[in-house]
Amino acid sequence: MEENKYDTCVVGAGPAGLAVARALAERNLPYTHVERHSGPGGLWDIDNPGSPMYESAHFISSRTLSGFGGFPMPDHFADYPSHRQILSYLTSFAESYGLMDRIEFGVEVRDVVKNADGTWTVVRSDGRESVHGRVVVCTGAQWHPNIPDLPGNFTGEIRHTLTYRSSDELRGKRVLVVGAGNSGCDIACDAARAADHAVISMRRGYWFIPKHLFGRPVDTIAAHGPHLPMWLQQKLFGAILRLINGDPRRLGLQKPDHKLFETHPAINSMLIHHLQHGDIAARPGIAHADGRTVHFTDGTSDDFDLILLATGYVHKVPVAQRYFGSEQHPDLYLSAFSREHEGLFGVGFVETNSGAYQLFDTQAQLIAGFIQDTVLGLPTAERFSRMIRSDRPDLSSGLKFVDSPRHTGYVDSAAFAKYHPNAPPAR
Repeated sequence: MEENKYDTCVVGAGPAGLAVARALAERNLPYTHVERHSGPGGLWDIDNPGSPMYESAHFISSRTLSGFGGFPMPDHFADYPSHRQILSYLTSFAESYGLMDRIEFGVEVRDVVKNADGTWTVVRSDGRESVHGRVVVCTGAQWHPNIPDLPGNFTGEIRHTLTYRSSDELRGKRVLVVGAGNSGCDIACDAARAADHAVISMRRGYWFIPKHLFGRPVDTIAAHGPHLPMWLQQKLFGAILRLINGDPRRLGLQKPDHKLFETHPAINSMLIHHLQHGDIAARPGIAHADGRTVHFTDGTSDDFDLILLATGYVHKVPVAQRYFGSEQHPDLYLSAFSREHEGLFGVGFVETNSGAYQLFDTQAQLIAGFIQDTVLGLPTAERFSRMIRSDRPDLSSGLKFVDSPRHTGYVDSAAFAKYHPNAPPAR
């Protein structure tokens, strides 16, 4: 057995894993980095087996606010980069910081085991084992589909959008997309253009935020404008959206049953466009299915060949589920530090309403700083260890997020970024 008791094993070389690797490398902290795929990028590599990526996918946060600290996305990228641009950015990031040569590609982790002395054994799929002082699991949160039971008996095809790749799959079909998350809206727009008949079903009304406002990416307006209290942001931007989109009920949509920002933002300019042009219809939740006919809760019905479930993902951590707890959302301090198991961390499991990479970077820097202080035996490490066990900060900015599985553990990105516990400083 290879003994690496004082290094850190990073599992996964997607965006979160790369952020962690850079943070460790910058501090000259020893680490081992393993990735089951043949290259970096995680789910943003559409050729990565099991990736949920599809051809029309773009970032929902703008290029300006989406890069890692100290490594902005190139100016020639689109305002909202495509998945291919994101993969090129992640590859460039890894190359620029010398991370590529340190990644063991084609190495899948089968299990992570806590040892009696507090170290961790990482078991690879080929049976090889290595022992580490710490493990940072960066396996991602969008690999394991949440598949609800559909009442009744639908005799057409049912698939989760995890398996969807391009609009070619929709041609000549009557398609129902279930769910109005960002991927659901994207795929519904694909169906509006390619399918013979397209419908989107959503159980509640949502606020649909355009990608551009006044000619600028919408998130840059909020980020660079004057700081406003959350209640005023909700009132002001809510009024703007009502002016832009009008009454959603005109288009068959339900009126939102929550205030703006109280669900994960639906950043999409095209769904409203296609609804306005009759390319797609909106329906409420599904009551039951009978053969090829789907009955909705408003009493209407329609016939379909294909149902695509854009119903999200659960945050499974198969390599170490018994240590992470809930499959829906692990209970991690600052969405990164295991409260119960010293030396276990996770990055990439935070649910938030803004660009995730900056939060991944913040989490990575906090973890690396904590590890460094622990290795050096500094008192800040023990103080932070106590906070990991007991501190439960409110990172909601006063928002009352809707009661749904996705919003368990949801944080407001601004509150997360502003929270400064008595911890090792982030870079």
